[in-house]
Amino acid sequence: MIDFIQDQYDRLTGWLFEALLQPAMYQLGLMNWADEAFQWMDFFVFGVIQVIVVVAVCLPLEKWRPVERWESQRVVQTDVLYTLLARLGILPMLGFILFYAASSRIEGMIADSGFVPPTLETMIPWLREAPLVALALYIIILDFAEYWRHRLQHMFPWWWALHSIHHAQTQMTFWTDDRNHILDDIIAAAWFGIIAVVIGVPPGQFPIILLVLRLAESLSHANVRLDFGRVGERLVVSPRFHRLHHGVLSAGNSGKNYGVLLPVWDWIFGTADFRRDYYPRTGDPDAPSAYVRGGWLAQQAMGLRQVWRAITARRA
Repeated sequence: MIDFIQDQYDRLTGWLFEALLQPAMYQLGLMNWADEAFQWMDFFVFGVIQVIVVVAVCLPLEKWRPVERWESQRVVQTDVLYTLLARLGILPMLGFILFYAASSRIEGMIADSGFVPPTLETMIPWLREAPLVALALYIIILDFAEYWRHRLQHMFPWWWALHSIHHAQTQMTFWTDDRNHILDDIIAAAWFGIIAVVIGVPPGQFPIILLVLRLAESLSHANVRLDFGRVGERLVVSPRFHRLHHGVLSAGNSGKNYGVLLPVWDWIFGTADFRRDYYPRTGDPDAPSAYVRGGWLAQQAMGLRQVWRAITARRA
């Protein structure tokens, strides 16, 4: 099944490149950049698929049973821009250009040394014959890593200065998932990518894992009055479970419910709140006004200033 999905996706991206992008690059004399253009297009197509899936799942739910209704949704439009920038390949393309030379050099050094990093499938050989089990294990490990990255975002003042952009939204919807400072996104991408490489996630499974976790994150931010029941709430993060994390009293290092997909990590490490009848107002009362009402550029600029203040205050 995984191989079939990967094959169909490869056919789609190959056809789009040959039919649309390659002819234009040939006319402009840019064929020396063909490999880079194909990788960017791969980012773009996968981003479009992510946005379509997320909207198809989350938008009907928000229309069905919204927690809140607002006369104006101007601040939500800023979150839509965040999502388009993050998922349609514009920011990934920038990151690719910046880190392409460094990553190529590192990969070359590893190959020359002959070192082969251990992976799940080398440690547990039978996983090669059970790709769905391997996929589930990869998701569980990466979800555990994401739980701890999220907790660290709340623990370190300089990191919270960045992450608090995400928590400042008083009109939280599924678009809020991508409301992050660009530096925070870069750190998150490096964290996730390095761990995926270390545990040996196959290239064909990586997009599926990313789609599962991204869909879970978007759904958990949805403006919908929805929980998964007494048992389900302890198996999968619900919109109610994560909304408590965004409540006005959960900012900074006092938060609860950090999990992305699985609430079990919050249960194990004592950060879970399973109250099922509580849908708090969202937002950070201490956030700068630019974080709440500003546009993308204003929020990014304010984020840099807030990080600098956090670093210099700690030194003082």
